Amino acid sequence: MSVKVKPFVIGAVSLILFPQMVLAADGTVVDTGTTAWMLTSTALVLLMVPGLAMFYGGLVRTKNVLGTMMHSFVAIALIGVLWVVCGYALTFGKSILGGFIGWNSDYFFLKGIDEAIVDGVPEYVLAMFQGKFAIITPALISGALAERVYFRGYVLFIALWFLLIYSPLCHWVWASDGWLFNAGASGVIDLAGGLVIHVSAGVSALVVALLLGKRQGYPKTAMHPNNLVMTLMGAGLLWVGWFGFNAGSTVQSGLDTARALTMTQVSAASGSLTWLILEAIVFRKVTSLGFVSGILAGLVAITPAAGVVQPTGAIIIGALSAIACYYALKAKNALGYDDSLDCFGIHGIGSGLGVLLLSFFVRDSWMAQAASAAGGNWGAFDQLLVQLTGLGATIALAAVGTCVIYFVVEKTIGFRIEEQKEIEGLDQSLHGEHGYGLLHSDVVV
Repeated sequence: MSVKVKPFVIGAVSLILFPQMVLAADGTVVDTGTTAWMLTSTALVLLMVPGLAMFYGGLVRTKNVLGTMMHSFVAIALIGVLWVVCGYALTFGKSILGGFIGWNSDYFFLKGIDEAIVDGVPEYVLAMFQGKFAIITPALISGALAERVYFRGYVLFIALWFLLIYSPLCHWVWASDGWLFNAGASGVIDLAGGLVIHVSAGVSALVVALLLGKRQGYPKTAMHPNNLVMTLMGAGLLWVGWFGFNAGSTVQSGLDTARALTMTQVSAASGSLTWLILEAIVFRKVTSLGFVSGILAGLVAITPAAGVVQPTGAIIIGALSAIACYYALKAKNALGYDDSLDCFGIHGIGSGLGVLLLSFFVRDSWMAQAASAAGGNWGAFDQLLVQLTGLGATIALAAVGTCVIYFVVEKTIGFRIEEQKEIEGLDQSLHGEHGYGLLHSDVVV
């Protein structure tokens, strides 16, 4: 007796036994394993935005908690739309204007990628993954200007910053025809945004903090965090999301992915442990704020390096970043500038250090490939020179561009908030709300 097997049963069995043999409409093979991981990574990176909102929101005063968290959340909407409209085209389109920016009319509104498969992954997934990087980068800068800017001014600032700084820099470093991508024999090493994200945001944060000036009463008035519990939870979400951030940037689901994930964990652990040891030596006690600062120091430093170093290198990079960031925050206090939530001291210093240090910890197999491409020897100092070129270009673009954008915003719709509104707090004066319902404006500090 013959048995009839329905087509959908055959299809289901095929997916289980041969998960990488799924065909797109045009016959292109879709790698379902890699696609599944990239979908997961995209969600993990988006998770970092509410994580950042919680991290920053817990560090400001009670009267500014909602306004500060809104700085992170609004980037999801604003940059999320700009990325689809033109951002993807400007960053990953073909180089124009001497390689300064990209341009691809098929990428505007993502209209040309509806059926595109790139290296086994639907291009929609890759576009959305990169879009989450574009969202969180300007949100990082909000830590430097917390508690003293108009919401409208901030929105215009990050929109211009995305178009004029992030998009060109992303094209330089990550587009296949970007000039930093092709610098030297190896190109600049920046797996997940040491330059593109953290150094650019950190430098811009320093510039805008200096131009805005200090908060009212800073540094004489104590400005204690309103909720360190929320900051701890935010740091935890950032740590988890960072696995998608770094391991997802390998755009595969294999050995390189495992390496990047492992180095991310190792460096974050090393950075947080080192910070605790420093505090124990100096203060004879350890703090939760120090612990989360060490986590971030380790994470931002390994971001460019996670794809090329090994565990020993990750431990050293995380530890050295924690030490550098620890003393950078002390220097901020000595110099007296008001980077409210230490964006430059952590992201700028820590990731900038990681961009350079990775040159001395690159695994031998990667260095051999670079030497082959160079047609001879290629050592740590050769790579360091390439990394320095990328670092210098990033600092120059971020610093000059941020100055221009700041003055455009300030002279058009206004950036620095009025003194009385700053005293009242952003939550009430700009949003008409209170972050904690049982508190009233007359007792908020």
